[in-house]
Amino acid sequence: MLDAMDRSVYDEEHGLFRDAVRKVFDRHLTPRLDEFEQSGVVDRSVWLAAGEAGMLCPTVPEEYGGMGLDYRYNAVVAEELAYLGSSAGFTLQSDIVADYLVAYGSEEQKKKWLPRFVTGEAISAIAMTEPGTGSDLQGVKTTAKKDGNHYVVSGQKTYITNGQNADVIVVVAKTDPTQGAKGISLILVEADRDGFTRGRNLDKIGQHSADTSELFFQDVRVPITNCLGEEGKGFAYLMNQLPQERLSIALAAQAGAQRAFDEAVKFTKERTAFKQPIFDFQNTRFTLASLKSKLQVGWAHVDWALARHVEGKLDAYEASAAKLWHTEMQWEMVDACLQLHGGAGYMNEYPIARLWRDARVQRIYGGTSEIMKELVSRSI
Repeated sequence: MLDAMDRSVYDEEHGLFRDAVRKVFDRHLTPRLDEFEQSGVVDRSVWLAAGEAGMLCPTVPEEYGGMGLDYRYNAVVAEELAYLGSSAGFTLQSDIVADYLVAYGSEEQKKKWLPRFVTGEAISAIAMTEPGTGSDLQGVKTTAKKDGNHYVVSGQKTYITNGQNADVIVVVAKTDPTQGAKGISLILVEADRDGFTRGRNLDKIGQHSADTSELFFQDVRVPITNCLGEEGKGFAYLMNQLPQERLSIALAAQAGAQRAFDEAVKFTKERTAFKQPIFDFQNTRFTLASLKSKLQVGWAHVDWALARHVEGKLDAYEASAAKLWHTEMQWEMVDACLQLHGGAGYMNEYPIARLWRDARVQRIYGGTSEIMKELVSRSI
């Protein structure tokens, strides 16, 4: 269990907040996990319940409806979601989109969106990936061309988390295609704009309850004031915010790995073979001992990274290393724990099956493991 460890990175207030988060999940999310897996989307009522409990965007300043808390409160939500085995898109809103608005948004943008992000009345997405462009953000084809006091946004995005639910999308677009990275801007596009359409809710290997979509922009007109921050600074903004996004993924990976381990311990102690619990076989105990050692190291490291981030010291290389190590460890953990379940592990009725398939994308989104290695190597 996540609360079975003495973690100096958190204090008593974070513990009370964690208890409140669990109560909300127990009431509104846990009983409906299978329903959301089938429907492919988390119902907006759960977003509203999370907002009412103060679980969405806790770092947003009080003047914009938030609580002005430190990032450790976001981390609590990320850990509890991952341990539960839910792929609700709360962390994308709290850890990524809201911070873009706080850091770069105009006063008008902040006042319009942040209070609604906090309450869950508005759901957000960020649209980076395109059918032909993944890790190479400089290669995006979507454009935002000036026409008087408007931008005309045209292009296609894919693999967009919260895509079916989103009320507003931060679109990565070229405002000057001749300038490479310096020609990229971030444009806010409201979902009710003419020319904006949602495509399929994509059929994924895992994270079935996360609505992940294709988005289409056909000559969508938005005011110039919908530019987030300065025109042409979009690529720099993306690079500045990536450490927190990657730390968020590392936290979720560590919590998901812990849940997989806990499920394996429970299963091997309850299931018997050859007239004894599976746990009593040396292979089982040695496998679990090795996994527990990795978890111990993982918690120490992720708490170090979290503490550094709260102090403003976590750099892009350290965050990339954290995402690389924790997501790779998570995959090793879930795969080994599924193996300890035997044939039962391949059955969707057991939590380990969901944990296994949901973990696979962790080594891909937010920057693939290969890109993380490339980034870390630059710091050597």
